[in-house]
Amino acid sequence: LVLCTLFPVAAAAAEREKPDLRTITVSGDAAVKVVPDEVTLTLGVESFEKSIALAKSVNDGRVKKVIAVARDLKIEQKQIQTDYLSISPRYKDGSYSRTWGEKKELLGFHVQKTIVVTLKDIAKFEELLGGVLDAGADHVHGINFKTTELRRHRDAARVMAIKAAKEKAVALAGELGQRVGKPQEIREDHSGWNTWGG
Repeated sequence: LVLCTLFPVAAAAAEREKPDLRTITVSGDAAVKVVPDEVTLTLGVESFEKSIALAKSVNDGRVKKVIAVARDLKIEQKQIQTDYLSISPRYKDGSYSRTWGEKKELLGFHVQKTIVVTLKDIAKFEELLGGVLDAGADHVHGINFKTTELRRHRDAARVMAIKAAKEKAVALAGELGQRVGKPQEIREDHSGWNTWGG
């Protein structure tokens, strides 16, 4: 969305020599629809065992299987990242923490890890999603389809929005027998990750 404030200048020569400060404010918006050529899949693998070592070992094993699915689909290693790790104790009352000096029965440990996979072949998306879920991913925290040409498309939409605003300003001023001059102001308005639940 682009907002343009333009001032109408009277057609009379005398007034053109001393332009007034009257203004009109118009807005122009444009949308460019594109087919995505990339998708980012954010996955979570969670395990619970009585000891930290076992919980982490089980989690690591399932993470390796999830990554193996991605690698089997020819996804490059640099497009596969593990960017979040949490290890927390779980007590009998359901809490994840213990007050200093207070005795609680420890049930075990939760290990949570996040894997972010960027797929550049959209045609393989369904296969990837089904494969990682079968391999041990417990959560799908996010699926983000996008285009690698976002900058170019944004620039095109911006030009279209400016043109729409200008055409609107000219039309409005024309109805008043005025002409528009240079814009006084142009403003553009635009329409992390840890989502583990408690």
